[in-house]
Amino acid sequence: MFDKILIANRGEIACRVIKTARKMGIATVAIYSDADRNALHVQMADEAVHIGPSPAAQSYIVIDKVMDAIAKTGAQAVHPGYGFLSENPRFAAALEKAGVAFIGPPVGAIEAMGDKITSKKLAAEAGVSTVPGYMGLIADAEEAVTISRQIGYPVMIKASAGGGGKGMRIAWSDDEAREGFQSSKNEAAASFGDDRIFIEKFVTQPRHIEIQVLADAHGNAVYLHERECSIQRRNQKVIEEAPSPFLDAATRKAMGEQAVALARAVGYTSAGTVEFIVDGGRNFYFLEMNTRLQVEHPVTELITGIDLVEQMIRVAAGEKLPFKQADLKINGWAMESRLYAEDPYRGFLPSIGRLSRYRPPAEEATPTRAVRNDTGVTEGGEISMYYDPMIAKLCTWAPDRARAIEEMRLALDAFEVEGIGHNLPFLATVMDHPKFVAGEMTTAFINEEFPDGFDGAVLPEAALERIAAAAAAMNRVSEIRLARISGRMDNHERHVGEDWVVTLQGKAFPVRIGADKAGADVHIGGRVLRVTSDWVPGQPLARLTVGGAPLVLKVGKVPSGFRVRYRGADLKVHVRTPRAAELAALMPEKLPPDTSKFLLCPMPGLLVKLNVVAGDEVQEGQALCTVEAMKMENILRAERKGVVKAVKAAPGDSLAVDQVIVEFD
Repeated sequence: MFDKILIANRGEIACRVIKTARKMGIATVAIYSDADRNALHVQMADEAVHIGPSPAAQSYIVIDKVMDAIAKTGAQAVHPGYGFLSENPRFAAALEKAGVAFIGPPVGAIEAMGDKITSKKLAAEAGVSTVPGYMGLIADAEEAVTISRQIGYPVMIKASAGGGGKGMRIAWSDDEAREGFQSSKNEAAASFGDDRIFIEKFVTQPRHIEIQVLADAHGNAVYLHERECSIQRRNQKVIEEAPSPFLDAATRKAMGEQAVALARAVGYTSAGTVEFIVDGGRNFYFLEMNTRLQVEHPVTELITGIDLVEQMIRVAAGEKLPFKQADLKINGWAMESRLYAEDPYRGFLPSIGRLSRYRPPAEEATPTRAVRNDTGVTEGGEISMYYDPMIAKLCTWAPDRARAIEEMRLALDAFEVEGIGHNLPFLATVMDHPKFVAGEMTTAFINEEFPDGFDGAVLPEAALERIAAAAAAMNRVSEIRLARISGRMDNHERHVGEDWVVTLQGKAFPVRIGADKAGADVHIGGRVLRVTSDWVPGQPLARLTVGGAPLVLKVGKVPSGFRVRYRGADLKVHVRTPRAAELAALMPEKLPPDTSKFLLCPMPGLLVKLNVVAGDEVQEGQALCTVEAMKMENILRAERKGVVKAVKAAPGDSLAVDQVIVEFD
């Protein structure tokens, strides 16, 4: 077994590998760029080596710099994580030449299956059903249009060396094919140093289901069942679960056996994932094989009890797999929610800044429930523009799917993140969505269910009543505290009224509250809800029991009430006396400023392309400029027909949120 391994990665996956290595008694080496000098993975590792400037192209994916760090520290093996150099055969070959073990598959397998074009050809030769497409190299945008027409729109434009949603576009027309081809090439070059592109048919209404495989160098290969990864946005997975609510035993077995056969055909060892598109009739088609550890591997670990990182390390050290296919059963159900530094209220655009508050729910594991949070950040840390926007992977486990979802709801309720835009509200909304709860989702779920973007959840009246009761009880606690501070109170019961009106989400709830030392009885909507809690004013998280059921609210103070965030809703909850509520209802609503004549930058980023000049007439939907943030290119389009009055920025400018780029007449 190895004495020391280097992790050629950063963030949560580097921390994840370090945890397993520590458990195995193996020393670890971290590498870091300028931006990551104080990062969590650097703090966790036994040693750390600086490898260059912040951009990944000048640090994490420079093979010579990583090899130099290996030589300096005497690491015997390297775990590449995912992304960066994890599927780069030149890196694996450099390690082999230096006599350093690669904790991943052989170079030949990476070359055969890590390249998406080659892998599809090999799969077709092996008799595996594949999606129709063009596997050759594409010279330019016009050839991309010609091929797209031959295949038939819609098509998927993909980076050959891609992964994680980078370098992928769906095109429904010639214009989108041209635009998507160039953007995909640019993203692929920036993310992987490889701008080759291929095109395949985009299957409508598909499910994305993948099979985890594991193989050693002694001829043993198994599949560890499937993961459902259909909840995606811009081809980037958002929520995953294991097993899939859609597969039956026969389909699961067929997919698993096919995945293992494909792995054997290319001499695969280590952990890998075979991805499939599955249609409504449970027909499945090979997409690609990822020759690395997947982001969503924790859900597989939770339902099988297998530490995939440990097995990767052991296989790289020459050990045999300690189990056979018959040993691998499915135990319970697991969910994973990816916490991204993306603002759902701004079209999920990247958000950077400092984490002024970062308090994940407590991790735990019992025979009936589990909460796990794989993360690479700490409170006070900086979310950088240079890397992927994923902050953490929150996972829950329970004996069945319904309970695993409920555990995820409670965990998301308790997850505190402040200082940046993030997608926690959206994740919570999905967990309550009827189609998701029923397991009736496809990769089109987000586009179909949120066609106009995300503006926050609208809560049902029963939830509003519970929040209103909680707010009334919390307001009573606040009023008592104010009375004590002001010195008004001898017997505080006389100083806090019983009748209040709670308004939230456009509804008003008259309440009457009676309290004792153990809690409060809130009369609301013709029933009495008992509210108990140890919350005190100023705490940003309120854990309550309302009507006998748990309720966890993120709470902030606003005049005459609270800002409450719960299950995807961001609410102003006002608690007023009946007379104050009557007067407040007469107040005019403040309107937001008119920004319709400006194109504002929706996120911090770099202006890489500007398509218009002063005097240009633009049409609705026309591309105006391209802003790059967190390795993704974002095309900003005209919302309506108009004439450009002035251009306020130039390519190469670093832009702030809401900075004016273009002004219209």
